[in-house]
Amino acid sequence: MRKKTKPADLRNVKTYSIRSRKSKFDYSLLARCPDPERPLSEFFNTLPPVLKAHDLILVARQTVMAAKNDKLVLLMMGAHPIKCGLSPLLCDLIRRGIINTIAMNGAAAIHDFELAFFGRTSEDVEAQLADGSFGMAAETGEWMNSIIEEGVKRGHGIGEALGMAISRRQPPHAQTSILGTAYETHIPATVHVAIGTDIIHQHPNTDGAILGKGTLQDFRLLAGQLPDLNDGGIVLNFGSAVIMPEVFLKALTVARNLGSTIKNFTAANFDMIQHYRPNVNILQRPTKTGGESYSFTGHHEIMLPLFYAAILSLF
Repeated sequence: MRKKTKPADLRNVKTYSIRSRKSKFDYSLLARCPDPERPLSEFFNTLPPVLKAHDLILVARQTVMAAKNDKLVLLMMGAHPIKCGLSPLLCDLIRRGIINTIAMNGAAAIHDFELAFFGRTSEDVEAQLADGSFGMAAETGEWMNSIIEEGVKRGHGIGEALGMAISRRQPPHAQTSILGTAYETHIPATVHVAIGTDIIHQHPNTDGAILGKGTLQDFRLLAGQLPDLNDGGIVLNFGSAVIMPEVFLKALTVARNLGSTIKNFTAANFDMIQHYRPNVNILQRPTKTGGESYSFTGHHEIMLPLFYAAILSLF
């Protein structure tokens, strides 16, 4: 039988004054109530300078510094920022010269293309999967595959081929296109696909060899940009949990293998939930030799406008 013990007698515990204690938080760090009648730029001065509020301003400042110092500001992205209606913000950051390289997965390119040409995107997968109509919009598959094939045969990557077509054809909503804006502002825009993951791969005019050649061209183009991360560049990942973290890691390996010193840069991941690959392949491993990394968890439709506003308040 377990021996019974007496309750601890707290009368002899040792205490000390709170005035001598080191505290993590004090009155000077309290938030201030924003004034809705004041400029938005002043809103960020009201945030408590702690934890993720502190980090958000710091990453925004690093982004602005990188742009002003002609360092690489690489935006990597999945499809959700476009599906959440955030293309105008990203296009504006490109036009202002803040974002100077774009890298996206195939799904993002599809939503960018559909929005530019048709003003609509993002079908109801569950509703259309049952009858086999999911992903079978004729124009999306036929037009994108044809444009990619024509561009790749002329020596372009997928990103440039699509951006060029959007810029030259000027569809009804061309101003919303990230790829079109990148082409018009003469910055690299790359598209990285895994064959079988995107709806245009379901269509009869899909050419796997063309897709492979085009996305390999884009991989090499991205690897060629990464040396400019060294000493002050920044890489931002919005919503790609698998493709872009894997592509970035391999492209960084290529750039370093070819003799480039790439360290002392900033890496930040923004997503609705934190995943293994972005945290390991973008934030942790690449910055081991020198650099800073930050993760932000939240919905893109809230976090990206906040980040955009923070950047403009400092630019």
